[in-house]
Amino acid sequence: MPDMGSGYGGKHTGECAVEAARLAKGAGKPVKLAWSREEEFSWAYFRPVGVIDIRSGVTDDGAITAWDFHNYNSGSSGIDMPYKTGAHATVFHPTAYPFRQGSYRGLAATANFFARESHMDDLARTIKMDPIAFRMRNLQDDRIKVALQAATDKFGWGKTKPAPGHGYGLACGSEKGGYVANCAEVAVDKTTGEVTIVRVVVAFECGAIVNPDGLRNQVLGGNIQGLGGALFEAIEFENGRVLNPKFSKYRVPRFKDVPPIEVVLIDRKDLQPAGAGEVPLMALAPSIGNAICDATGVRLRSLPMIPSGIVNA
Repeated sequence: MPDMGSGYGGKHTGECAVEAARLAKGAGKPVKLAWSREEEFSWAYFRPVGVIDIRSGVTDDGAITAWDFHNYNSGSSGIDMPYKTGAHATVFHPTAYPFRQGSYRGLAATANFFARESHMDDLARTIKMDPIAFRMRNLQDDRIKVALQAATDKFGWGKTKPAPGHGYGLACGSEKGGYVANCAEVAVDKTTGEVTIVRVVVAFECGAIVNPDGLRNQVLGGNIQGLGGALFEAIEFENGRVLNPKFSKYRVPRFKDVPPIEVVLIDRKDLQPAGAGEVPLMALAPSIGNAICDATGVRLRSLPMIPSGIVNA
């Protein structure tokens, strides 16, 4: 395995290396093994699938009175509730899952952020409260509040209304010492179902900034990668076989998919620095989902959200 980065979990278990070692032992001499993309899709592990159920209560003035959150299978990363509540339960339920599954950038936090922040927007919509005001009303951590304020200020939240067919969305949270907030604008063509991400703003804080350019690249790269999982990356199965085991059929982000992304870095010189490889992408999917709901009134509750466009959702 080349000594370089960008493994995103793929180097954790080393199936290709294990197979090479077994072949070398059987052959009695060194071998070189290279999996094809089709073999890698079929024999490596999958990102864990998950089902997340949420029940909650809220008062007319925006206080969350109850929170009942259950994640089945995908994991507990990012599962903690950052908002103050009344009665609450947050539980991860492991399952006897039939497929091999393993790490992906952000682990289960991307799923848990998506479920929680989508639900938070549903609550705000139910009581007809602005989503940023609703979050600020209930957030317990000032570092998340600062990130959310920085993102919405840069985005210009509340200064303009979305154009016809457009929608605004936001999301925020914290995990692994990082604090992130995203705002997104989308455009939806209701006749074709095509969704275009118009622009994204992401604010990120992970303590003292040591390398500003490196940090900005991590935040920007995470959000570009996150577009795939948010919008269209999915394995398709039929009769026990993977139908799309190559990049000509497995949809990853392309240049034309990447919108203008503005990055706001918050430097906390009074705090120890934390890592930035995973957390920056976690609020992207729910901010886009909330923007789609704002534009269309349609709440998309599964990832990826628009593998075939909004009309098929």
